[in-house]
Amino acid sequence: MTETSPAAPPPAKPRGFFAALEIDTRLIGMIGAFVVICLIFNFLTDGRFMTPRNIFNLTIQTASVAIMATGMVFVIVTRHIDLSVGSLLATCSAMMAMTQTLVTPEWLGLGLNHPATMPIAILVGVLTGLVIGAFHGWLIGYLAIPAFIVTLGGFLVWRNVAWHLTDGQTIGPLDENFQLFGGINGTLGETWSWVVAALAVLGAFYAIFQSRRNRVLHEFPVKPLWAEFVLGGVATAAIVGLVAVLNAYEIPTARLERLFEARGETMPEGLVQGYGLPISVLLLLLIAFIMTLIARRTRLGRYIFATGGNPEAAELAGINTRLLTVKIFAIMGVLCAISAVVASSRQTFHSNDIGTLDELRVIAAAVIGGTALSGGMGTIYGAILGALIMQSLQSGMAMVGVDAPYQNIVVGIVLVFAVFVDILYRRRTGDKT
Repeated sequence: MTETSPAAPPPAKPRGFFAALEIDTRLIGMIGAFVVICLIFNFLTDGRFMTPRNIFNLTIQTASVAIMATGMVFVIVTRHIDLSVGSLLATCSAMMAMTQTLVTPEWLGLGLNHPATMPIAILVGVLTGLVIGAFHGWLIGYLAIPAFIVTLGGFLVWRNVAWHLTDGQTIGPLDENFQLFGGINGTLGETWSWVVAALAVLGAFYAIFQSRRNRVLHEFPVKPLWAEFVLGGVATAAIVGLVAVLNAYEIPTARLERLFEARGETMPEGLVQGYGLPISVLLLLLIAFIMTLIARRTRLGRYIFATGGNPEAAELAGINTRLLTVKIFAIMGVLCAISAVVASSRQTFHSNDIGTLDELRVIAAAVIGGTALSGGMGTIYGAILGALIMQSLQSGMAMVGVDAPYQNIVVGIVLVFAVFVDILYRRRTGDKT
């Protein structure tokens, strides 16, 4: 009797709509909460909250915290915490600001707005974040000092190092090329935004195809084809919708005229152009893609989640958890530097209060996004959505006229409630992670 093997595993037995899509119910809950928040504030502001202008501002305000939140996922997954990210952002920002206003013009003779000024400044900032982050990781991993204490010390140290570097002064204006990462001063425009949208849609369908192909190769159950197309359709609608809204935010005529004059051209009569996708948001999307790739497709990602799930078992399995800790905090430091680029370029100058309370916003974004404080579980997209929810709350309350202290009270309540809901969810699903 000859043995035969099926060419592909059969689809799973018929299930409910959401079960067939295999979407995390917490993700659905977060998306639902975000939609409700938008609808409530849109009603309270007489339709101003969901205008293209406000959505544009919301995306660029979210970018800095969301970038750091992607790194905080790795930190919390491995059962650590980082309270120093806001202060580290300030130090990186100060280093880049001094590079642009002192080092390149006076030491290197390049001058502000020289083509080399921006890359040199960013390199200095990234190296600063990398070294400080790796140093934190070394103290935690090799000297066994609790992460809470190390980063609490960093919270105090690096904020004041930033103050010392600038003598407590506001440093600016920053390099014009550097300011392209800030949002309003750097966008792709309508045409290139649609090009990026098309590439993103193709990437989404390719990822769905590859996931299905891998399941078939490993003889795992696959989703129904209609479920794959539904997921692709949802991704397409989200991408196209976002780009359409951002393109709908028109550049003021006076600003458009100045842009044409700067190029030595005359603006055509009646020309209307939209801002399009901000470079800072594109940077966030690229970082999210890279961090998700690390988490799901690399040995480092597997080690991170294995260590978070059971540190003792990870060590017995041969994982160098001490070196892993250094790598995680080094990644966190680099992301703080990139966030410093976005935050300071959006302001067009470095200020002493840059990054203040960002450590709390970043931790809250990761936790609201479903990262378990007990370790072993978390997603990059969840952290970004958590950051977007928090920024929507703060932006909406500011538009309604709620004072800053009350905004922080609401955010604190939302954070505690999100953790409580997450605990109930894990109890209900039997997840003890």
